[in-house]
Amino acid sequence: MLSRRNFLKTSGLGLAGVMASQQMLAAVAPSPVPSPAAKKKTTANDKVNLGFIGLGQQAMNLLNGFIGMDGFRVVCGCDVYDIKRNRFVKRVTDFYTGKGEKKVKVDVYEDYQDVLARPDVDAVVIAVPDHQHAIIAVAACKAGKDVYLEKPMTLTIYEGQILCKAVRKYGRILQVGSQQRSSEEFVHAATMCREGLLGDISRVLVFVGRNVNPKSGAPIPNPLKEQPIPEGLNWDKWLGPLNEYVKYHPDLDPLITETEGEKLWGAWRWYKPTGGGLMTDWGAHMFDIAQWMLGKDGSGPVEVIPPGYEFTENLTYKYDNGIVMTEQDFGTGQGVRIYGSEGWLEVHRGSYKTSNPKLEMKKKINDDDVPFETKAGHYGVFLNSIRTRIDPNVPVETGHSSCTVCTLGNIAIELNRPVKWNPIVQKFMNDVEASKLMHYKYRDGYTLEL
Repeated sequence: MLSRRNFLKTSGLGLAGVMASQQMLAAVAPSPVPSPAAKKKTTANDKVNLGFIGLGQQAMNLLNGFIGMDGFRVVCGCDVYDIKRNRFVKRVTDFYTGKGEKKVKVDVYEDYQDVLARPDVDAVVIAVPDHQHAIIAVAACKAGKDVYLEKPMTLTIYEGQILCKAVRKYGRILQVGSQQRSSEEFVHAATMCREGLLGDISRVLVFVGRNVNPKSGAPIPNPLKEQPIPEGLNWDKWLGPLNEYVKYHPDLDPLITETEGEKLWGAWRWYKPTGGGLMTDWGAHMFDIAQWMLGKDGSGPVEVIPPGYEFTENLTYKYDNGIVMTEQDFGTGQGVRIYGSEGWLEVHRGSYKTSNPKLEMKKKINDDDVPFETKAGHYGVFLNSIRTRIDPNVPVETGHSSCTVCTLGNIAIELNRPVKWNPIVQKFMNDVEASKLMHYKYRDGYTLEL
């Protein structure tokens, strides 16, 4: 169990308020860390020019959030599918002309390198499938761009290790799209735990949901039958570094029109080798909150046991301080429930409850009709970090440790046995088989170099 005294002693980074423009909430975050030797600083009156890389459904959500903030200007975008490029141009143009601008210029490209080559682009928003995250984000750092990167941060553990080095080597700001850390119910829940008000913490339940693998939420081999690649989609560029050819199917990258949105989320999330299932999709949100609550940002569990192994019913994580975390359905949807000597608390998007009246929120959770992923708080933190050159509330190391928890679960499930992990040196302990699953060999022409 983790005592209040030991928690406050070992949580390391402590608490600090992170203030941002417009609708930003007070957020619990690591102590501010200056990002070294940035090539360009902005003042409060400067516009930060944004380029979008990946223009699918999630990018449209992000666009709705970023474009309405006074501190940002959307100048260009990139996607391997021409219909998505056309939709992006229309939406950006319509927004700025709707604000009274007579001449609006927004450029689009098929290759992300064209966005990174523009000297007027200060930062990029990366919302491509997970297998392209690391390649593009490292390239953006090398090009001197700050980065807003969708979660999960990377597809493999090794990619995350390299991206952490790239951000620090090139002095960039990187904010991971873990929006829950800027949402009041999650901020309050983390505060109650991190300040020791829940008492001695012993157990955490996390539910990430279920999809094509109803037992664990882990990815499965792709069962989709190949269909003709539509005109205007560069499937080779979509595949990127994957060394295993994935046959095209519209579920993987949904067909759309220029005016309508996708009818479903890209199914690349659910299958090998393009995604990590709900373990990384929603796990990157909910395991992230659990790690935050436990003061384990930048760290992680020491052992992971897959569901069904001997007498273990659920995927189980063990920490060096004795805390046990299980991934399981506890009856109220995707979220986190945490138990301490002073009671329990449970948090979901738009919902917070606790057994201890002293831990209740003092104000009602904002229940406006704004979609969760377009609320301005998380983007405001990114803007503030760009201007101050101080790390955001989900910097690269935090995104990496949260992503690693998800991937460790998938590795244990794939091997169908326990794995022992050293979160300090980020290595498996005497386990060659598990170590091989920390990465895969990219196909020819793709490298992950600093």
